[in-house]
Amino acid sequence: MTIRDVVAADFPQILALNEAHVHFLSPLDAPRLAMLHAQAAYHRVSADARGTVGAFLLALRDGQAYDSLNYRWFASRYPRFLYIDRIVIASEQQGRGLGHALYDDLLAFARASDVPLVSCEIDEDPPNPVSMRFHQLRGFREVGSQVVGTRRKRVSLQVLSLEGSHGPA
Repeated sequence: MTIRDVVAADFPQILALNEAHVHFLSPLDAPRLAMLHAQAAYHRVSADARGTVGAFLLALRDGQAYDSLNYRWFASRYPRFLYIDRIVIASEQQGRGLGHALYDDLLAFARASDVPLVSCEIDEDPPNPVSMRFHQLRGFREVGSQVVGTRRKRVSLQVLSLEGSHGPA
């Protein structure tokens, strides 16, 4: 698997991955994906030699006109940040290190871009213990929580400070 920038030809696979894991994400259709892709500071996939996407990660910088309540929560509290909007690993690819590889790549991008903070949210209710454990291992810490969406799910709002950190995460 190789990590590379997303191209428009990847969109159908990204939409299918998002739909397969929508219970942990917000729904995504083609127009919204195109909008997010245009706003994204970082939008990369892990793909094999045939172009099959095994995972993707989409993140936005501060200052975007993004209507996500979670993004807005961070924007109201932090002047400079990189917000992980979504990361999805195909079910058959889970446990193979793709999440760590994408996060390593994202954090290298953030450091090179002089971004002091990486933010995300993790489902608490209904719970996503795999994601919670993953982010704890990566050094993220909770800075708040809120209830969002029509399903009224509770999310843990998390950050990872990169200030003074120049080595591997």
